[in-house]
Amino acid sequence: MFTGIVEELGDVLRLSRNGDSAVLTIRAGTVAEDVKHGASIAVNGVCLTVVGQRPEPAGMVELDFDVMAETLNRSVIGDLSAGDQVNLERAARVDSRLDGHIVQGHVDGTAVVQRRTPGTEWESFRFALPSDLARYVAEKGSIAVHGVSLTVTAVGADYFEVGLIPETLRATNLGSRQIGDPVNLEVDVLAKYTERLLAARLGNMRSGGEQ
Repeated sequence: MFTGIVEELGDVLRLSRNGDSAVLTIRAGTVAEDVKHGASIAVNGVCLTVVGQRPEPAGMVELDFDVMAETLNRSVIGDLSAGDQVNLERAARVDSRLDGHIVQGHVDGTAVVQRRTPGTEWESFRFALPSDLARYVAEKGSIAVHGVSLTVTAVGADYFEVGLIPETLRATNLGSRQIGDPVNLEVDVLAKYTERLLAARLGNMRSGGEQ
């Protein structure tokens, strides 16, 4: 589990394809300080498992992640190339404050940047909203964009908007996203579970079960 609070920007070294899977190699510093084989790290909001690590000078570490077909198909991880920067976050500790919201690192889909509107000390971003995810997004609700925990400031039938403060623009790669760039989306897991439970209850009522 993650919080959507990005710890650092990592550098993509390579994405090595092997059929319908791949190995992603990233250079990192902070998130590699206590990393162990098998650890979970969110890369642009996608929960990936560390399968290899090699120390580099100046305290940096090369980290290898296995990427399966589902991840390549569901997210924009497969579009990464050497030189790209990615948002990185280690798994949350049970004794830490939950500064963002509950993020699983299970990407639900992707969206593209539709508009950027500068403000005095912040910037508004509008993203396309896939029709199959629209019902999970609500104004003032939470959403993870490229692994960053954000509050929805406006929502329409086919879009949603968020406001990014200077710190978010500086500390994450969202500040470098341009019109048409794709991003990973993870909607609030509580909304998905609520829908599932209500659907099951409604189905049971229709079949003459418990009221």
